[in-house]
Amino acid sequence: MDRMAKGSHQKIARWKLEVEGIVQGVGFRPFVFRLAKKHGLCGLVFNHEKGVTIEVEGKLQILKKFTSDLKSGPPPLARIESIDVTELEPIGYPDFRIAPSAHAESGQTLISPDIATCGNCLRELFSPSDRRFFHPFINCTDCGPRYTIILRTPYDRPNTTMQKFKMCKNCAKEYEAPLDRRFHAQPIACPNCGPKVWLTDKNGRKIKASEPIKLAQELILKGEVVCVKGVGGFHLAVRAGDEKAVKKLRMRKYREDKPFAVMVRDLDVARELCCVNDAAEEIFLGTEAPILVLPRRSDSPIAETVAPRQKTLGLFLPYSPIHHLLFRGDLRYAVLTSGNLSDEPICHHNEDAFEHLKNIADYYLLHDRDIHIRCDDSVLKMFNDRPYFIRRSRGYAPNPIELGISGTSVLAVGAHLKNTICLTKGNKAFMSHHIGDLDNLPAFNSFLQATEHIANLFSIEPKIVACDLHPHYLSSQHAKKIGLGLVEVQHHHAHIASCLAEHKRDGPVIGLSLDGVGYGPDGTIWGGEILVCTLSDFKRAGYIKPLPMPTGEMAIKEPWRMAVSYLLEAFGEIPGEIEWDVEKSAVELMKQICKKRVNAPETTSAGRLFDAIAAIIGVRTTVNYEGQAAIELEQLAEPGEEKMLPFKLESGSNCVILNFFPTIREIVALKGEGTSAEKISGMFHKTFSQAFFDATKIISEKTGIKTVALSGGVFQNLLLLSQIKELSEQAGFEVLVHRLVPTNDGGLSLGQAAVAIAKSNL
Repeated sequence: MDRMAKGSHQKIARWKLEVEGIVQGVGFRPFVFRLAKKHGLCGLVFNHEKGVTIEVEGKLQILKKFTSDLKSGPPPLARIESIDVTELEPIGYPDFRIAPSAHAESGQTLISPDIATCGNCLRELFSPSDRRFFHPFINCTDCGPRYTIILRTPYDRPNTTMQKFKMCKNCAKEYEAPLDRRFHAQPIACPNCGPKVWLTDKNGRKIKASEPIKLAQELILKGEVVCVKGVGGFHLAVRAGDEKAVKKLRMRKYREDKPFAVMVRDLDVARELCCVNDAAEEIFLGTEAPILVLPRRSDSPIAETVAPRQKTLGLFLPYSPIHHLLFRGDLRYAVLTSGNLSDEPICHHNEDAFEHLKNIADYYLLHDRDIHIRCDDSVLKMFNDRPYFIRRSRGYAPNPIELGISGTSVLAVGAHLKNTICLTKGNKAFMSHHIGDLDNLPAFNSFLQATEHIANLFSIEPKIVACDLHPHYLSSQHAKKIGLGLVEVQHHHAHIASCLAEHKRDGPVIGLSLDGVGYGPDGTIWGGEILVCTLSDFKRAGYIKPLPMPTGEMAIKEPWRMAVSYLLEAFGEIPGEIEWDVEKSAVELMKQICKKRVNAPETTSAGRLFDAIAAIIGVRTTVNYEGQAAIELEQLAEPGEEKMLPFKLESGSNCVILNFFPTIREIVALKGEGTSAEKISGMFHKTFSQAFFDATKIISEKTGIKTVALSGGVFQNLLLLSQIKELSEQAGFEVLVHRLVPTNDGGLSLGQAAVAIAKSNL
């Protein structure tokens, strides 16, 4: 508090409370109104670009109680960051009112993410006596779209995509009644005045239907591909138990194997398909409604082609009224995958959907509430009964992440794959929704839009731009053209820094930064790194023994090429036990490329080692999506009392070098003896974990550091994560793992931003 009122408790005082946080669009002003009325206080409350201002007059004792209640019992979706109290001279307010929003010169309103339909709205949605019965856009201050419809702050209806819908008298009455659940719910509407839903065929011709959502459901049940416009973009929906329909979608979408997500009607259906414990149930019932990847039940009726060669399924519950209406009646579960062509951003405008999905969808379920900013579904796994992000997007973005440091505002542009951007202000980091791979112009335009949108929403003018060292990343090339102070951050340092940042740590830590590809300062391809680092600096302390990566990026798409490299290093030749469905001339060419080191950059990549093992034991020689070979290798593993395979820890240039060539030799021998791929995979996971743990111990003994941070895309492998974490904790190490951002490149922008702030503070 700046100043506290003094004197008798009977004296009338006037306090001005400046409240910052997520306090707009979440029922905060009605809450303040009711609280003030309850305490008999007079004054006003209003929104502005920085947050909410409250002025209250009354007896000092009551003002204190009011402020205490304000802090302790805000609405469920509100998040109070700070309350600054100033004493003013009383002016004799006659009552308490909600005043119009004001414009502030500079601010930082925290905008709520899009929120799943609340229980009260659901009851009304399915109540025949309610005037919003079956209304596909029902919402209140406790639920509905926020981030995807806001154009600018403050969060008022004219500043959202709902501006074109004029409220009817009944809606206006609710909107203006402070005690109503829909008081100042900006997307408020009803069947008379709100957005409309309609169905078209693939050519855009409207289909006459009294219940277009019900007809869309019937089409899905018949095996058709229906494009459904939701909250943050379009989904492509097909019947999840219909192999023929799923294969049709895969063929049209050019998505051969990557798992599809399945929307289920309710928790009971989710339990029929997957193993759902109490922790997973809590996530399902939360306001964020992410896709949750869970162990699949053996008797699940879901088509195998939904998630080929996977022991898991990604499930999510309906989170918008349209989804709830789509899943009433006979439709209990369906594939709902992003409405895009592979490698393109999710479509979010009606015109875009017709243009980009015309060869995929048979029908379109559309509406006329515009989506201003696209926002894909979030994806989580459960690790130790807590959420573990694979993708942080709808439901979570743009909630800020509080840092342990503050400083100059930074724009961090992220990586090339799984791109997100991050803007900082003070000690808050605002990460974007999932943008995706920057492989084409639509993706890059989405990247630019996200950057501008977040900067405008939170009034951030960055002074520094942070990017990856890789000279060919589109994001890094863009960063160098902006004209701000540039901080280039090494890829694997950024991974560990992101883990440190979300734990509000500065280091030093021993960071295990394990992924597929990252540009090293020495010009080679890193990816199996042990770093000793703080936010501002790092030293390489260990790495996987380097070897050629024949034909560069082609080795990522065809893991047998990395297998050739590993086998040559381990044996000097390709053993007779190894047979692939690959032309012998192609294998010979790879051998020559490796031996001559032509078009074969050196790599220490952990991801490429996993690829090589997968190819050697016959799991996969080519991939159809990033990380497929490693993912399927993990899915095969049978953890248990497997034997440890041999490996070596070597010394070199003050680093521990992890040599897995003995491991390769033993794996080939086991394969020759007829040992199953499942058992070999389990042995390899155990060996890999032990090798990195042993290297960590050596580095700890040299440095005295007893904290370990685990980051990088390889740690999406929960078997590996759990093994290394358990080994480390049993030895007395503190282990930091990701909880707020993805461990993959989707969390990289946070690490870049934290490094840039730390460097600027030196």
